[in-house]
Amino acid sequence: MGTTSHWGMTPRQGVEHECARRGVAAVVSGCVDLLAGKPADDELILALGGPPADWVRTGEPPGPAYWLRVWAARGLLYAWDDSARPAVLRALGDDAWRVREAALKVVARHQLNEASARVDALLDDPSTRVRAAASRTQRALDR
Repeated sequence: MGTTSHWGMTPRQGVEHECARRGVAAVVSGCVDLLAGKPADDELILALGGPPADWVRTGEPPGPAYWLRVWAARGLLYAWDDSARPAVLRALGDDAWRVREAALKVVARHQLNEASARVDALLDDPSTRVRAAASRTQRALDR
């Protein structure tokens, strides 16, 4: 269970709030765009990233670009439509280990069984955290 941040919402609550505001389909579409490296509006970025995304308001330099993809994958844990499947499958091959790890969580949550071979391949990932997430995901898919 997520903890409430100084922002006043858990990541799940932030995504649910944004879904209520703009609709699940729009949030999913924005997450898919972010996973593909496309731009998204500031309000979606704030909803997905919480306090670490405050740079969209302050104008301070943002962190690494991969964080947008991590937040997008995390958003898909809580806002889902099958139209996001291809984007999540592509994210399993992202250059950033944090994105691969987040995508594995989405695969497990939404039972994307078509990802089984990719999950198996990630058991040999250079990142310890990705390997651990792949192992958990493999167990989740095996039911």
